Amino acid sequence: MLYHDDGRVKGVATGDLGVARDGTRKDSYQPGMELHGRYTFFGEGCRGSLTRQIEARFGLRQGADPQTYGIGIKELWELDPARHKAGTVIHTAGWPMNSTTWGGSFIYHLENNQAYVGYVVGLDYDNPHLSPFDEMQRFKTHPAIRPMLEGGRRISYGARALNEGGLQSLPKLVFPGGALIGCAAGFLNVPKIKGSHNAMKTGMLAAEAAFEAITGGAEAPAELAAFPPKFESSWVYEELYKARNFRPAFGKWGLYGAMLYGGLDLKLLGGRAPWTFRHKHADHERLKPAAKMPKIDYPKPDGVITFDKLSSVFISNTNHEEDQPVHLTLKDPAIPVAHNLKLYDEPAQRYCPAGVYEIVQDAGEQPRLQINAQNCVHCKTCDIKDPTQNIVWITPEGGGGPNYPNM
Repeated sequence: MLYHDDGRVKGVATGDLGVARDGTRKDSYQPGMELHGRYTFFGEGCRGSLTRQIEARFGLRQGADPQTYGIGIKELWELDPARHKAGTVIHTAGWPMNSTTWGGSFIYHLENNQAYVGYVVGLDYDNPHLSPFDEMQRFKTHPAIRPMLEGGRRISYGARALNEGGLQSLPKLVFPGGALIGCAAGFLNVPKIKGSHNAMKTGMLAAEAAFEAITGGAEAPAELAAFPPKFESSWVYEELYKARNFRPAFGKWGLYGAMLYGGLDLKLLGGRAPWTFRHKHADHERLKPAAKMPKIDYPKPDGVITFDKLSSVFISNTNHEEDQPVHLTLKDPAIPVAHNLKLYDEPAQRYCPAGVYEIVQDAGEQPRLQINAQNCVHCKTCDIKDPTQNIVWITPEGGGGPNYPNM
C-alpha cells in the first residue's frame, strides 16, 4: 500500500521478485513497481490482503456486521457422455452436513462432456474435527451423485473462500483515495451462489463516480462520496436487500427452519420483510473445544470418485518458488501448539483444503506446526478460520499459486 503524506491512498506497489527465504536478495532480484492513481479501486476478491489493511486503517468495518464466509471446494470432471447433459444445473442443501452446519452443492454440466462439481461449507461451523475437503469427497458418494461421476475422470481441482455476510456485512465502500468493489467488499448473492455480475456492476458504478469526480471541473475530492449512493440506487443493492435474511436465518433456525423461512421471505414477501437479521459472531469465534465435539470418521478415498488432498493439489497445477519468504505468516509461532493443538486439536490440519498445515512430532521432540506453503491454493480459509487470527496470508512472489484450466 502507498499513501500520500496526508493519509490518502496513493496507489499500490507490486511485490519484489527474487527475494530468498531468509529475506536476502538473490541474483534474480527485481524491485517492485509503484502504481499511482487519483483513485485506487480494490477488487482483490474475497478476504483480500490489501483490503484488510485498508479496512483497518480507515475503520471501514465500523457499524457493519461481522463478515461470514464459506469455503467452496470445486472439481472439474469429464463425464461419461451417456451421463452428461449440457445445461444441467443442480443445487443441493444439507447432506453430508448436519442440520446446524451450513453446506450445499452446485453441479453445472458444461460443453464437451465436462461438469463442475462443488460443495460449499459455511466457515461458521463449530466442530474443529470437521474437514471441508473431506465433506466434499463424501458428498460425491451420495446415491444421487455417484452414478453421474462413474465412468468419468477428474481433470482439475480448486478451492476458494466466499463472502456470505450479504448486505449487513458490507463495510464502508469509500475512503480517501479509493473504493472497495466486487467481492473485496462482499457483494455475493448467497441464495444464487453468484457474485460476478455484482462485482462487474459495482466496478462500473465506482468508475462512473471517479469519472464524474475527475471531469467535474472542480478539484477532485479525496473521497468518492458519489459511489455509495450510486450503489444504493442500483439493482445490486435491491438484489442484496431482498436476499439479506437468507444466510442469517440459518444461524437462527438451522437447515429446516431456514428453508421454511426462505420460502416465506423470498417467495411470499419478495425479500421485503420489515426486519433484518444480524450476523453476531465472526467465523473464527465459533469453534468449540475439540474434547466437547464428536470426532468425524471420514472414509478413505478410493482414487476413482473420492481423492486425497495431495493428489488434488497436484491437478490444481499449484506452484510456488521454493526459495522465497513463506507467505503464510504467524503472529506468534507458539500459538499453534500451545493453544490451538491443546484446545482445538489444531483445526488448520483439517480446514485447509490443500494439506498446508501439519502437526509433526519427531522422535523425542515436542509437536510442532509444519507449514507446507508450496501447497497453498490461495483459498484464504486459514486467514479466516484460525481461532486466534494468528495466521496472516500475504501475497507470495508474483506468478505463484494455482493455475486452473477451465475452472
